[in-house]
Amino acid sequence: MAQAAERLAAVLGEVLDGPLPLRIRAWDGSETGPADAPTLAFRSRRALHRLIWKPGELGLARAWVAGDIAVEGDLYEALARLAPVVWQGGNTEPARGRRSLPDARRLRLALDALVLAGPGLPPAPPREEVPRRNGVRHTLRRDREAISHHYDVGNDFYSLVLGPSFVYSCAYWPSPDATLEQAQAAKLDLICRKLDLRPGQRLLDVGCGWGSLVLHAAEHYGVDAVGVTISTEQADLARKRVVDAGLTDRVEIRVQDYRRIEDGPFDAVSSVGMAEHVGSQAYRTYAEQLFGLLRPGGRLLNHQIARRPLADESVYAVDEFIDRYVFPDGELAPIGSTVSALEGAGFEVRDMHSLREHYALTLRAWVGNLESHWREAIALVSPGRARIWRLYMAASALAFETNSIGVNQVLAVRTAAGGASGMPLLRGSWAG
Repeated sequence: MAQAAERLAAVLGEVLDGPLPLRIRAWDGSETGPADAPTLAFRSRRALHRLIWKPGELGLARAWVAGDIAVEGDLYEALARLAPVVWQGGNTEPARGRRSLPDARRLRLALDALVLAGPGLPPAPPREEVPRRNGVRHTLRRDREAISHHYDVGNDFYSLVLGPSFVYSCAYWPSPDATLEQAQAAKLDLICRKLDLRPGQRLLDVGCGWGSLVLHAAEHYGVDAVGVTISTEQADLARKRVVDAGLTDRVEIRVQDYRRIEDGPFDAVSSVGMAEHVGSQAYRTYAEQLFGLLRPGGRLLNHQIARRPLADESVYAVDEFIDRYVFPDGELAPIGSTVSALEGAGFEVRDMHSLREHYALTLRAWVGNLESHWREAIALVSPGRARIWRLYMAASALAFETNSIGVNQVLAVRTAAGGASGMPLLRGSWAG
């Protein structure tokens, strides 16, 4: 077993149809692979057991979350090297590491791995994992449970990651050397300008998070704002922030599903980083509900991550790491599908603004915050939860940088009688 690393590399190379582009360190201290590459450390045989019993992304995810494997060196470089052989980014198309193997070769690989790993039963999944769920997606209860998994992990933890802005969506960077707080303030103001907010108007923010947008809109644009979320922890802190800002007469925070809002009309509706949780089957309901909540002439700002379209959309599936550990039941849609759904609900789409590079900068800033407060973060949540956030945010940053996924602000209007939009002839400063 003195050369476990070489034997491990051989097994992985067979699975990937080529050498792993990282250095490997095995549990016995042996190493192999390129000396100038980050190291993928297998800290125990349990990591290999996880891959034997659950080959593919879920086995790797469990090993990462449990701390059975780790990357030593630059995490971004490691992920960039792995991308061509493990996944193809937002399209979820197979890379060479996902190809189908003949049964005889699969059996030989399994036997090689079993000999190397030694005897053992399948390890239990890390406690941070969401078990596989059956039944209808996107019911009120199931959505509430999914949102709670991701957002109700502690406001103090999110404070470390997001910083004082408490905004958990793509910032708008006036320059690459701006601070995260400056970029988030610029994003909030950009949304308010696009919605043409004015004193006395009613704003609905769907998926309001910790209340940053409704606070900004009430303070700087004089609106009366309602923010809704189905995360109780978000709502608790958002309400405290409203009190601290002295805006209780103009800002209301509710724990309420968007499908249960009945007190329209509103002059403007914002939905920032929320539609990814809606799901393709429920998206038409989402669009129609927001359309019905707007007065004629009112504007919608829909800020949403988009994936690349597939030749066969029926094969789209969220990867298991994201579904089990990060965003249960979350789904991404191509921007064309989003625009079509909004138009199908009655909206006139007036502007689409891609912020792809801005999200890469935002995610790198969040990863930096997490890494600089690592000990405090794992004390607030768990080492596994912190590892999940570090991996998914770093991988997402690379996905935005390489154009595997994008993020867009879509500005739409519910036209008034005769097709009047109330939109200016020229885009002007609201367009950013």
